[in-house]
Amino acid sequence: MAFIPISDDNPLRSIRVAWVTWGLIAANVLVFGLELLGDGSGTQAAISFAVVPSELLHDFGGSVPTGLPVPVPEWVTLITYQFLHGGVLHLFSNMLFLWVFGDNIEDALGHLKFLIFYLLCGVAGGLAHAALMSSSQLPLIGASGAVSGVIAAYLMLHPRVRVWVLAFRILPLRVPAAWVLGFWVVSQFVMAVLAPTDEVAWWAHIGGMAAGAILVLFMRRPGVMLFDRGLVAPP
Repeated sequence: MAFIPISDDNPLRSIRVAWVTWGLIAANVLVFGLELLGDGSGTQAAISFAVVPSELLHDFGGSVPTGLPVPVPEWVTLITYQFLHGGVLHLFSNMLFLWVFGDNIEDALGHLKFLIFYLLCGVAGGLAHAALMSSSQLPLIGASGAVSGVIAAYLMLHPRVRVWVLAFRILPLRVPAAWVLGFWVVSQFVMAVLAPTDEVAWWAHIGGMAAGAILVLFMRRPGVMLFDRGLVAPP
């Protein structure tokens, strides 16, 4: 990751505390802890609660696969997979992006609509991955699809806001959000073309981004403007 976000210069305007953002972070951390308590690796949780493209597309109607540690209808995994992670770094990177950018999207949408927005972006990411990797039997886990939706919405609303990042993990810089997030968005499309593997769910990221860019148009509060129109970014 070329740029690691640390914080943004973007105060809340409509809410005092981003309860949903903090709640989602807490839920992800809690579920990760439960994964480790289960078998030490999260393998059993992934078997039951992850999206497996070949199984999802075959059993989307609601049948419950047999032989799982916890029987879960396939369509339900489009929600549950969003709270599973494959390791500390996987969890940390997703939660860092959610912590930096999620509160402002929650501010722009409102608490309940932000929760719905977040989950729908995750669902869209899971469906996009399943559609493009339809024969894959590898489990898809992680909040990346939902967080990608948050990133796309932030770009739609606040491209001019300054963001503190660590460039190449060591150099602190303060740059417009459009630079760092725009670079991230472009890199997802490039990697989806150059490295279309099952190991990194590039299409889940792209599906979540597409959903976030579209949903924010209709779910934002009245009066919330796109592209920082009417907002003078700090120098």
